[in-house]
Amino acid sequence: MKIKILAQENENVDFDKVGKTVFKVLKQKENLYCDLTFCDEEQIKELNKTYRNVDSVTDVLSFPSLSGICGKIVTKKEFPVDYDYDEKAIFIGSVAICLKRASEQAIEYGHSLKRELTFLTVHSLLHLMGYDHILEEDRIVMRRLENEIMDKLKIGEEQ
Repeated sequence: MKIKILAQENENVDFDKVGKTVFKVLKQKENLYCDLTFCDEEQIKELNKTYRNVDSVTDVLSFPSLSGICGKIVTKKEFPVDYDYDEKAIFIGSVAICLKRASEQAIEYGHSLKRELTFLTVHSLLHLMGYDHILEEDRIVMRRLENEIMDKLKIGEEQ
């Protein structure tokens, strides 16, 4: 798993390790990658308005490029058009994180910005892999996966 960071502000988060852990838990075998961009409040609000018709600031937005993959193994054979020969990986989508909102949430929740950015990355990668939290049963599955991944990363609430 590779996470291509398009804006370099990462608070010492090892995003590739986060991605590898997510995809190990999801039992993915192929090389997968996504783009990750850090943006300000104005940029995330504009993205939220443009793509979700929600005129407000949010912490993270996920833009999956594949559909119908929740709980499935993603293969080059199934998604040949999404295989990037330069990256030697299947492109699964893009993530935008509002650094200011993440920082505010870290303070609000009483943990480090590193922990908040790690959680938001895990959360958004699960969205890129088709998981959601609109229905209660889906929320339970997604939260269990988030907790399992955060435990494997050894990033607790205290950080």
